[in-house]
Amino acid sequence: MAKSNEPLTESYFYILLCLFNGPNHGYAIMQETAALTDDRVKIGAGTMYGAFTNLLKKEYIIEYSGEGNEDRRKLYKLTDLGKEILQGEVRRLNQLTKNAVEVMGTIQPK
Repeated sequence: MAKSNEPLTESYFYILLCLFNGPNHGYAIMQETAALTDDRVKIGAGTMYGAFTNLLKKEYIIEYSGEGNEDRRKLYKLTDLGKEILQGEVRRLNQLTKNAVEVMGTIQPK
């Protein structure tokens, strides 16, 4: 069972999302987040490494030193708890969107 019901920050959400399919390093996560969001969300290095510290403490991610780390960059991997937290956040966001559509009818693209 998840340790937290608190919503994730946008930075935490994208970090966990970028780790969903396997281990990765900070710079790649920054690049992938910018690409996924059409540059709407840009995670700076300071934010990224502060987030890593907190996500490690919460045990949502771990440092990973396995295969695929030939360039010696520090890799991070999503834990089972991290996956559970991410999936819970996606369910929460889906519920928010569902409620908005119920009240507003449709959501117009920008």
